Amino acid sequence: MRSNALSNPRLSPGLRALAPALALFGGSCLAESAPADLLLAPLFGDHAVLQRDRPDPVWGTAHAGSPVAVTFHGKTERTTAGADGRWMVRIGPFPASSEPSELVVEAGASVTLHDVVVGEVWLCSGQSNMEFVVNDGGGYQVDNAAAEVAAAHYPLVRQIAVERSCAPAPAQTVATGGWKPALPGDVGRFTAVGYFFARDIHLALGVPVGIILSAWGGTPIESWMSDEARGSTSVGAAIGDRWAKEKAQWTPERVAAFPDTMAAWQKTEQEARAKHVKNLLPWPGFPATDTSPLRPGGLFNGMIAPLEPGAIRGVLWYQGEANTGNAGEYAELLGGMIRSWRAGFAQGDLPFYFVQLANFGDENELVDRGWARLREAQAHVLALPGTGMAVTADIGEAQNIHPRNKQEVGRRLALIAKARVYGVPPETSSPEFAGATAEGPAMRVRFAHCGTELFARGGPPRSLEVAGADHLFFPAAGMIEVDSLLVSSPEVKEPVAVRYAWTNAPAANLYGDTGLPVVPFRSDTW
Repeated sequence: MRSNALSNPRLSPGLRALAPALALFGGSCLAESAPADLLLAPLFGDHAVLQRDRPDPVWGTAHAGSPVAVTFHGKTERTTAGADGRWMVRIGPFPASSEPSELVVEAGASVTLHDVVVGEVWLCSGQSNMEFVVNDGGGYQVDNAAAEVAAAHYPLVRQIAVERSCAPAPAQTVATGGWKPALPGDVGRFTAVGYFFARDIHLALGVPVGIILSAWGGTPIESWMSDEARGSTSVGAAIGDRWAKEKAQWTPERVAAFPDTMAAWQKTEQEARAKHVKNLLPWPGFPATDTSPLRPGGLFNGMIAPLEPGAIRGVLWYQGEANTGNAGEYAELLGGMIRSWRAGFAQGDLPFYFVQLANFGDENELVDRGWARLREAQAHVLALPGTGMAVTADIGEAQNIHPRNKQEVGRRLALIAKARVYGVPPETSSPEFAGATAEGPAMRVRFAHCGTELFARGGPPRSLEVAGADHLFFPAAGMIEVDSLLVSSPEVKEPVAVRYAWTNAPAANLYGDTGLPVVPFRSDTW
């Protein structure tokens, strides 16, 4: 049962002041107690999608010692609620089924879930670009939003949205908006990236597809990592120190003023989105309190732990914008988070596909390359098995941190999943840097996964740089020779290093013959 933050007398004055701001974001950072009556885990409700072809954990709470029976598709599994009231069974596996069925749980009381189907389930997580919905009726609208909503007639594509919630320790449950079908009345509130991905998978396979949206805008990766996972990295202590310093800067007075500060920012943000321009008012951040969504571990505890060990096919992750200031930490953190989530969901090397950050900022900014370094860190994580990356440096909007072409982002993620999970050809990796050698006054760049040839869209190759032994980079020209690239600059007579799209907002226009963009790269490690 949700408590009312504004009237809760046990809250400190600082937290009561913060509560209105948290309400603006639809989030909850307050501890909740589970009732003793029969209660199912967050993923189970009417219209749910269960994962096909693997045993589905079904769990929840009931009176201690109660016998529990779960029945679905003619199979029944039984257990007994523990002393703490918790129980779990694994039922199935079941093949894909579009036929609406009932899932019945009995533990003294009885709960019947209606219109439950079986298909593919993907968890969609990250920050605001994963939260970005198809059409919220305001500033969050994908390209051609009205047409996309009108054309959404996919009752077997369904979303369940986890409500924003942070917690000091792993929570047992979390509120959700329930399972909704991809129909005009509901699809506007779907995660856009997740919806376009799910639509492609549904159309390719002809089975139900469920997406679980668990995301919170403006949040760093460390918020999504368990304390154990973060602590096992070499940067865990540094993150803890930064957080302690940030908390010290948020005085009670600053916390109390935050609702007005955030309300002013939200107003200008909504106006900017409606006009498709950049909000010039600085983002106020979140108060650094123990209940802040920026708190390391808080979102894992509140929004991921309650979903474990649900049966899913894989994870889609779109996050990183909040970590560009510490990009050197990101590869280790993302790798640690992937391993931790895989352990929690207990399904082996669960497919984990992520979006490499789009182009954003000043195309001519050559000093602060935090976004370029973050993209590089993301690419390094591909060394982990079962990972894939959708490159988007060519489809962003330099002055809009929330690019609206989410259709292509979802399509590129779906291409990876169709090829690697579902065996639907073709193989669709983006071309990757495979090496560079000097050829007189030029650098010859070779690629993996580019197919039979490279090509440039909209003119000759752009966003190229070369440098000599002095480490000074200059803009360069590129000449495509079938499947390699010859790069040179009149300013560099003896080049030793080459970079492509290695800025915050590159004009990336190189592609392989599959039509996927070349991964931004640099040959140096300077």
